[in-house]
Amino acid sequence: MKLLDWSIIVIFFGTLMTIGMIFSRKNKNLNDYFLGGRSMPAWLVSLAVVGTSISAGTFVGVPQVAYGGNITYLMLSIGGIIGGILAAIIFIPTFYKANTITIYGYLGQRFGHVAVSSTSIAFLLGQLLTSGSRLFIAAIAVSVMLYNDIMLPNLIISIIILGVISTLYTMAGGIKGLIYIDSLQILIVLFSGLLCVFLIRDSIPLSIPEIIEALKHSPTGNKIMLVDTKFSFTQPYNLMGTLIAFAIFRIAQFGTDQEFVQRMMTCKSVKKASLSLIYSQFISLPIVFIFLVIGLLLYIFYSRLDIMGTNVPVEVLNDSRQVFPQYIFNHLPSGLLGVTMIGLLAAALSSFNSAINSMTSSFVSDIYLPLKKGLNKKTSNVSELKESRITVVFMGGILTAFAVAAAFMQEMGGQNLVDFALGIMSFSYAGMLGVFLCAVLTKRGNVKSVIAALIIGALVVLLLQPYIMPSWTKYFFGHAVNLAWTWWVLVGGSISFIICSLGKPKKSKK
Repeated sequence: MKLLDWSIIVIFFGTLMTIGMIFSRKNKNLNDYFLGGRSMPAWLVSLAVVGTSISAGTFVGVPQVAYGGNITYLMLSIGGIIGGILAAIIFIPTFYKANTITIYGYLGQRFGHVAVSSTSIAFLLGQLLTSGSRLFIAAIAVSVMLYNDIMLPNLIISIIILGVISTLYTMAGGIKGLIYIDSLQILIVLFSGLLCVFLIRDSIPLSIPEIIEALKHSPTGNKIMLVDTKFSFTQPYNLMGTLIAFAIFRIAQFGTDQEFVQRMMTCKSVKKASLSLIYSQFISLPIVFIFLVIGLLLYIFYSRLDIMGTNVPVEVLNDSRQVFPQYIFNHLPSGLLGVTMIGLLAAALSSFNSAINSMTSSFVSDIYLPLKKGLNKKTSNVSELKESRITVVFMGGILTAFAVAAAFMQEMGGQNLVDFALGIMSFSYAGMLGVFLCAVLTKRGNVKSVIAALIIGALVVLLLQPYIMPSWTKYFFGHAVNLAWTWWVLVGGSISFIICSLGKPKKSKK
């Protein structure tokens, strides 16, 4: 990278810090810091939700999916639209009526405070894994940029750099600043994706119809196949896996994950919050498609020597995880490289900073402040804001540490980057989905059944992991069985719902 590229990156980070500092002055209490005073417009929140969803897993991982396979992954976006609509109907009105800082506060009204702290802890543990994996994926590109490889020591340094930067501006601005930052970042991601499509396409000596024909009849199969109708529980992107299982996954994500719901709760009304969620899923679809197209074009660029001819790239692709970062750093001219790099960083940081803020809101409002009040310690708006900012630094630090652990976990599972990043969310989503569905749809459940459902949900997902499930299924069934990650939340959530519903509700005093 040259001076121009580094200058663009410095300006980008300077802009983020400036936005954070501007909004830091407008935070008067926790309602401002974590909910933006519930004053945000739906269109802006929808962009922020997309910014949270479109992480480095999309920027780096989705091209890897198309490069090694086809575009059936796009059907997940259709399942996401279905899940988003259902989540908006089932959960958003209930959360607004509860009028709590976090969605877990609603469970306190339903089951008691122990249920709040238990679910918040499950969320925090899940976020450590989820956002740690996102930061690890982003660090792959940064490591290629700085060291031209993805060796573990260099990955760790890259993880720390990203973690420190994101923590600093998250600490300053609160949720309102992050919504503006996330909205800006998703526009940068969209622009940089379109830019790369144009540049890669320009380097391939074929017309668009010829490229489509080459992809349709590639040696590895039809790479433009969109719909996979095969009946299989082992493939994540077939029709039933995307429209049924992944829709349930999205219901869990948009109905139980404070990181996502927190943004919707900043809207002025239930209607605007619901619309922001639904809009975000429609906006995500073309963005995902752009990065799938990048992967398809890179397949021709790197793998079809017969097509590229004299345009064959001189470098060897050693690892499909770095297919897009390697193209960015080896083939984009100075200036365009810097612009694309901030697109990658925007995708990475938008999801990481939202995780830090949501974890802080959950810890402070659901665990720390109730404990402090229980000890009869005095509190004020000024002290709560100060303590929240300190907690942001702490959360950023442990998330960065877990990103290092995620690098080892991905190697063990052997999954592609996208499947790894999405599948790891299931550990917390399964139990929380069962608990929230029980709370909203039934009058059953108590504190003990909530805790049991959260634990069992995580254990079920653990047993479904690709490096564990074949062992116990071979013992019980005589042959190894695997289940695609898209089904983990449905299976674990169903079992958790039953467990939570077994609890007898506490009788109200008359």
